[in-house]
Amino acid sequence: MIIERRLKPRHTVDLTPLIDVVFQLVIFFMISSTFKVTPGIRLELPQSATAESVPLTEIHILAVSEGEIYLNKQQTSLEGLPVLLAKAVEGRAPDQMRAVLEGDQGTSYQLMVSVLDALRKNGIEGVGLATKPNKGPK
Repeated sequence: MIIERRLKPRHTVDLTPLIDVVFQLVIFFMISSTFKVTPGIRLELPQSATAESVPLTEIHILAVSEGEIYLNKQQTSLEGLPVLLAKAVEGRAPDQMRAVLEGDQGTSYQLMVSVLDALRKNGIEGVGLATKPNKGPK
């Protein structure tokens, strides 16, 4: 008696070459991609012997001049600052919000006071002035 056995063909797909190709494509795109570098403003912060680290805040203001003030990286002027502040405070309790105000050593005192006034008019009382630590003896 002769028994015939037929072998059934196996239908499988080997995914190893596909994984290798996808991995090489990922590496290629990672190496060949470029990242956009945004320009920044160079500031020389004033020094303070009592400077402390402050947790991140919701409002960050950078005062360069009356025509160049940045509110959370959005450029405005001293006249346009109250409008942007009103939008930033909208729907939130202003007395719970905190702000950090930065200015160069050469920034006018009047400009800093005007920015502080705009913050207070929008109900933001918690304002910190950014400084850099004094490296000298305390």
